[in-house]
This record gives sequence, C-alpha cells and structure tokens, in this order.
Amino acid sequence: MPINITMPALSPTMEEGNLAKWLVKEGDTVKSGDVIAEIETDKATMEVEAVDEGVVAKLVVPAGTEGVKVNALIAILAVDGEDVGAAASGGGASAPKAEAQPAKADAEPAKAEAPAAEKTASAPQAQAPAAAKTDGDKRVFSSPLARRLAKEAGLDLSAVTGTGPKGRVIKSDVEKAVAGGTGRAAPAPSATPTTAAAPATAAAPKGLSDEQVLKNFAEGSYDLVPHDGMRKTIAKRLQESKQTIPHFYVSVDCELDALLSLRAQLNAASPEKDGKPAYKLSVNDMVIKALALALRDVPDANVSWTETNMVKHKHADVGVAVSIPGGLITPIVRSAELKSLSAISNEMKDLGARAKGRKLKPEEYQGGTTAVSNMGMMGVKNFAAVVNPPHATILAIGAGEERVVAKKGEMKIATVMTVTLSTDHRAVDGALGAELLGAFKRYIENPMGMLV
Repeated sequence: MPINITMPALSPTMEEGNLAKWLVKEGDTVKSGDVIAEIETDKATMEVEAVDEGVVAKLVVPAGTEGVKVNALIAILAVDGEDVGAAASGGGASAPKAEAQPAKADAEPAKAEAPAAEKTASAPQAQAPAAAKTDGDKRVFSSPLARRLAKEAGLDLSAVTGTGPKGRVIKSDVEKAVAGGTGRAAPAPSATPTTAAAPATAAAPKGLSDEQVLKNFAEGSYDLVPHDGMRKTIAKRLQESKQTIPHFYVSVDCELDALLSLRAQLNAASPEKDGKPAYKLSVNDMVIKALALALRDVPDANVSWTETNMVKHKHADVGVAVSIPGGLITPIVRSAELKSLSAISNEMKDLGARAKGRKLKPEEYQGGTTAVSNMGMMGVKNFAAVVNPPHATILAIGAGEERVVAKKGEMKIATVMTVTLSTDHRAVDGALGAELLGAFKRYIENPMGMLV
C-alpha cells in the first residue's frame, strides 16, 4: 500500500509553509532518516526527513510552492515490491480522507480564536492514536525534536503513543507524556510552559481594513506590501503578550568601565586558532552571562506562569533578539549560567549567522526562560521590551555613554548604560524584579565575578 507523505508541522505555531526544494526525485529510493525536502517556515528553512522506506512514486507538490497547509499531501512513497506507477496513481486517493478530520479539528479552534499553539496541536489529536511505531531494531519512529525533548525529560519513547504520520512520535506527544507523568518522565523545564498556552481571551480586536486606512491617502501615493509569515507571527505573538500579560517595568543604570576594561584584557589574551583569535567577546556576550548568573542567584525570578502552576526552571536559557530582514528571531543560549564567556560568544556568533540565513532549527529559537534585547549599538538610550511568552522576563539594553556621576562627593565621568527589565507581574513582583536587576547590576559592575 502506498505511503502518503504530508506537510509536517515543524513548530507549534506552524499552519502552512513553503516547499522550497525537493532533495529527491521520482524513482529515488529513500530510507528512514534521509533528508528529502527543505521547508520554509515563518522564521527558518528546515530539512524534512523521511519516516518510512520506499521509492518516491510521485512528487505531488512542486518545489517552490508557497502556502502549503500542514497535513496536506506533498508526495507518495511506494513500499518495497510495490508497482511505482500504481502507487503514484492510487496513493493519493485516500489522502483527502486522511486530511479531512484534522482540517475539521483545526476549524473549531480557529473559530474560537484560541492561541495558535492550541490550533496546531489539535490536528494530530483528531486522528486515532496509535502505539509508537518501531522498526525491527526496536527504534521508535519519532521526529528529531521529539527525541531531544524526550532525552531532556528522561522519557522512554517506546512508552509514548505516537499521533503523527504512521504512528510517529511528535513533539506534542512527548509534551503530553511529560505532563501526564508517563514513561518515567521527570518534569522538563521548558516543555511545560510551551504546552501551557496563554488563557483564552475574548476575540482580539481586528486591525483596520485596507479600505479604512487607504481612504486617508491619495491614490498612487503608496505601495502595498503583503504581510509575510514572519510578520504575521510577530504581530500575533505581540498582541497575545499585551492582551494576556500584565507588564511591569524596572530600570537601573549600570557603570561599564570595569566591564569594558576586563573585556579588552580577555580579548587581548585570546589564543590564536587557525590564524584568528579563538574568541572575541562583545558587551552583549557579557550581558547574557550576567543575566544568566543573576537568574541563578534569584531563582524565584527564573519562572513561567501557567493557570495552575508556577514553572520554576532549573537553568537559565537566555534568548537573544536578533534582527533579520522582515522581522526578528530569538535564538537561545541554553544553560548560559554554566558556560564560559568565550563559549557564549562563539555560540552567539554561530546562532546569529544562521539566524540571518534563516537556518535555525525550531528547538534553537523556541522555549527559553528569559530574553535579552539590545539596541545599544543603535544608539538607543533606553526602552522597554515586550515579554515573549512563555518567558516571565525580558531585559532591554541601552547604549553605553559617558555621563557625569557623583562619587564620594566629587563629580566623575563614567560610561553608563540604562537597562530596563520587563516582567510578567503575575509571576515576578516588583520587589523580586528589583532583586533580579540588582544581582545583574552587581555582575556588570564587578565583572570578575563572572569568571569564578
């Protein structure tokens, strides 16, 4: 019987994607784990692996097709011994039935305007659950992201019911197992807040229509640029954040002279590697480390809010806002409190370069426990950032500038930057936010503490 290959959901909020490139052609033999296609999501270009073995009978969706819905049929695979021509002509016959139920399941949450994460998760749940499928070597068929999450949670994948194509274990299956305590799972620090979507709210107010806006401008005085997937996602998440999170802001000034001096010394001491310095620290690298250590010292602020629990994270996974064409993305430095400054610096260079090329994997920019947004290099003195759920905090970094400060009754010149902590007031109260910001300030003004 031919096997239908459908458009996978590569992130919790993905509803459609662009089939950028096929890496196989009709007649090719593929095995489980082979990369067969590249899919463009709203923020990244992802490789798609084959789940089953067989021969590519038909590529249903041509390369370059945009707006392919999740679970839509994209290719047909003929199993060993099966006539490829027959599979190509008959394999897609059952596809509409297979997709009809998930599409219907998606329609109801969309009508209620529930959070995007819930809409995406509803599609697999509409299918009849099947035991996790394994091959002859007892290997469980699962997505790479599901395997990583299961490993972090100490979960036995063979005990998880797979709801993906052909019984494949996907991300939502692992999260459900962790939440239910099955498979000897230990609570995963970042999985819980991802599945615990923000509480349902009243229907969001719609933006102004084209007609309402354009009537204010002379015809021919403007161009219309359609929103791409990234801009739509950013708009949706920011609106959700402001509608569901009661923001609270705390600001403090930090003197940078000691940090700048230490940074210069460390960069000067960097060993050569392949004719280049092994590392080159930036102020932002040291900010990431200082925030991670501050969260370690003030663990009550390293949390996420759900309707039933306060999720207390065991590590500081710091997201860093990176501007890319058309929007921004937040790659994550995981367990940053445990990493050296040089390791953070090199990791951020790699993540930043791949972010600009939209080559990040979803697990590299989803989740995290806090975030940093730095506009100091653009000359911005201070600003307040919007909390990115499921985070409870985000730190906005302003420019370092020379200011006159009073020291022991005398006027001195010091390099000072203003930082503003935005918090989810449901999880981080004002006093707790001030304590976290005080710990951050101590590391910035006494940076040797980040080296021990």
